[in-house]
Amino acid sequence: MAQGMSHTQSFIKGQAMTDTNANRAENPTEIEITQDKVDIARESISSEGDSVPPQPTKKRLRRSHAFLALAMLIIYLLGLGSGYGLWGLPTPEEKAVHEQEAEMTNIMAQVNPANGYTVAARFGDMGPKMAAAGVFDVSEFEQIYQQANQPLTAQQLDTLKQGSDNPVVFNSQNAYFLLNYFWAVGLSNKNSILDSGPIQEYSKGKVENFASTGGWSLAKKPLAEIYSKLPLIILTAEQQKNLEEAAKAIYRPCCDNPTHFPDCNHGMAMLGLMELMASQNATIEQMLDAAKHANAYWYPTQTVEQAIFFKNTTGKSYQDVDARLLLGPQYSSGSGFQAVHQYLAQNELLPQAPKSGGSCGV
Repeated sequence: MAQGMSHTQSFIKGQAMTDTNANRAENPTEIEITQDKVDIARESISSEGDSVPPQPTKKRLRRSHAFLALAMLIIYLLGLGSGYGLWGLPTPEEKAVHEQEAEMTNIMAQVNPANGYTVAARFGDMGPKMAAAGVFDVSEFEQIYQQANQPLTAQQLDTLKQGSDNPVVFNSQNAYFLLNYFWAVGLSNKNSILDSGPIQEYSKGKVENFASTGGWSLAKKPLAEIYSKLPLIILTAEQQKNLEEAAKAIYRPCCDNPTHFPDCNHGMAMLGLMELMASQNATIEQMLDAAKHANAYWYPTQTVEQAIFFKNTTGKSYQDVDARLLLGPQYSSGSGFQAVHQYLAQNELLPQAPKSGGSCGV
């Protein structure tokens, strides 16, 4: 009985499905209208300015996340390649470079202080006396600096024309002016160092053949009329003794001669500076300290190397290095400095700095 009912129910259900399909076949318009409504609704939404964007599927979202992760990985790797480890943090190599740059800045500030170095001496009236005696022509002196794009200041012109009671101050801006000014002083001031010192001994009667003598091109008179001829600076016996002690202790990295043998412009300029200081009763320690700083402004590249050398071999900063030791032949003569330079080169300590200083011309 139950089995018969099952067949009957199956027949009725199948018949109903047949009737429904038949009705759909006879009335296709109902389906088409419904589809048209859907299309019209879609067009209506689209025409409103994409106010409702199509919603991404889960598959699309997964792809977007994967692409974003890949992009972030590439950026991170590029960061590593440019020298930064964790989003801007410097690598150990970068940190070492920054520390070296900071150390070099500190050394330069010691070698050539921004505020300059004040010498224990004043200019006085030597400028106008030298001009009047024909040691230099003021207009030519001024022209030299115009051509070098370093025009003389009003104060410097006053020092040449009228004299000055101002103290001598070395800085990066006036080092070139002071080099030529004190070259003129050392060349023209009468002193036994020029009259009977090594420069006479090695000249063999032709003192004009040295760079410090024949190289002075601003004179209005022949060299023989200005070399050690002017009583600009008159020293006592004690002052002369101090001068000679200092002059024998001060070397320069362009040659192996001390200031006591001033065969180049730097040596002659240093002699003039030391004569002025001795005449104003500066101590030998003050004279050597001034020479240490004058050399630093006249030979900045070489002095930076010396400062690096002492920092790495003794742990001392430049300002703490004894002036007499630094200025001696072991470190400041031509051969002494070459040994310093070679040590830095062998130990990869040479600074990457532009060459400067050391010319023997006006």
